[in-house]
Amino acid sequence: MQKDELLRKVIKKKTRFVVITGGVCSSLGKGVLVSSIGVLLKNSGYSVSVVKWDPYLNVDPGTMSPLVHGEVFVTDDGAETDLDLGHYERFLNIHLDKTSSVSSGQIFKEILDGEREGKYLGKDIQFVPHVVDAIKNRLLNFAIDKNVDFVLVEIGGTVGDMEGIAFLEAVRQLKMDLADRQLMLCHLSLVPFLSWANELKTKPTQHSVILLKKAGLMPDSLFLRSDRKVGEKSKEKLSIMCGVHKDLIFESLTWEPVYKLFLDLQQQDVNKRIQNWFSIKKSKKADLSKWKKLIKKIEKEKEKITIGLIAKYVGSNDPYLSVIKALESACYANGYDVDIQVIDAQKIEKENLKKGTDIYEQVKKLQGLIIPGGFDKRGIVGKILAAKYARENKIPYLGLCLGMQVMLIEYAQSVLKITDASSTEFNKSTKNPIISLLEEQAEIVKKGGTMRLGKFPCTIIPETLAYKAYKKKEVWERHRHRYEFNNAYKKTFEKSGVVFSGIYKKKDLVEISELKNHPFMLGCQFHPEFLSTPLKPHPLFNEFIRAILAKKS
Repeated sequence: MQKDELLRKVIKKKTRFVVITGGVCSSLGKGVLVSSIGVLLKNSGYSVSVVKWDPYLNVDPGTMSPLVHGEVFVTDDGAETDLDLGHYERFLNIHLDKTSSVSSGQIFKEILDGEREGKYLGKDIQFVPHVVDAIKNRLLNFAIDKNVDFVLVEIGGTVGDMEGIAFLEAVRQLKMDLADRQLMLCHLSLVPFLSWANELKTKPTQHSVILLKKAGLMPDSLFLRSDRKVGEKSKEKLSIMCGVHKDLIFESLTWEPVYKLFLDLQQQDVNKRIQNWFSIKKSKKADLSKWKKLIKKIEKEKEKITIGLIAKYVGSNDPYLSVIKALESACYANGYDVDIQVIDAQKIEKENLKKGTDIYEQVKKLQGLIIPGGFDKRGIVGKILAAKYARENKIPYLGLCLGMQVMLIEYAQSVLKITDASSTEFNKSTKNPIISLLEEQAEIVKKGGTMRLGKFPCTIIPETLAYKAYKKKEVWERHRHRYEFNNAYKKTFEKSGVVFSGIYKKKDLVEISELKNHPFMLGCQFHPEFLSTPLKPHPLFNEFIRAILAKKS
């Protein structure tokens, strides 16, 4: 469809766009702000969807280290995306797809592939119009396909970054292309407090808005990121210096729990004023009653559960963000707080989890143990030792993706006495590949997007822990892995007390495995954390927490 025709359709549909940019520095919480605005609009009765524009040149985050870019969040259709899509899905209780994640790498690949195919009819390819048009067309097609009242767009990075120029230019042009008041530009900017001057400083935000103006953009609204109240004087100053109406300057404060931000923004009339800006005649108020109940649960004084997360990516919690949020949600639902202790798997390996060592004393205090996903062999021995400890000491254990593989390798080595049992991911020459590649994966050389990715059905076996959790015979779960349990060993495991309680029937692949005679030792080949939300914890996480509480009592 041609650009002009796309524009006509979007204008006719009256789709409203809210674009969020960031200023001064990164890590301000643009994803949380986008999600919060989405919560207000959705709970006011509007349909909402979200797009993330990422200026990096990777096609997607799939090949990036989680320590560099945080968790890779996977959608139903198998897109490997930025962790902010996790915020959007959890807060808004919606399922996004690959069209919600757009990187510069995708845009350039689309253009260069087209050039090789002769689509540009011999013309020289330029940033304007070709790159910018490709970005605009992606967004317009998204709006037509999703057919929602509001499309929220987050532009990754910080205004002034060289990589983000094309995305800002796309917004500038869309402002002209669309109908009046069809696209609202909101700018989230840091207002730092200088303790030595005992003063909040608006100058960084002023300079950030100057950078926007240099890109031909005037923000319609400002959100001021701060740890303390900004106050009316600062808002008045920014209104004059930035040319933004004071009624559209809001505070985006640090809240614990973060869900309080929804209430604060509602209190500031953000929802009503956004609707008024779009000339919606009768603005609606958001029903945040469910979130208020959750906040009360979280803030109520209660006992803590101590859970160990055996990690290989240590230094930031971003690589395990969805796991942490899923654990928190399940604990809150059961009336408890959670103390998540991130433990370096390599430290367990180094100290061999021997009695008397610091790491042993730390693990001994855990009430539950979780091993999340990951790739390659670093830290694997430590994870296997942790799984062994959980099995032998009857500690509730939840293994996610790699965590299930680790659980089965440990069981093979310790219980079945297959001492060299391993995965071909860690030991290509192992004679007992408990975990191995599928035949169709064996010849794949490229890394990006070549795994079993996205949503697959799983048949649940009755009278199992898995069935107790799900209470249904079939579920759909999201995957991100290459290696599978080797069915050649299936009967051996089953005879010894392992139950394969979830199966992907089409290819007869093990999806869930659990141990008999254990309070809760369950591993799943998929990533249940991606489908857990604050208001609806995932069944496996919920059952894991219940098992901890049952053992505790």
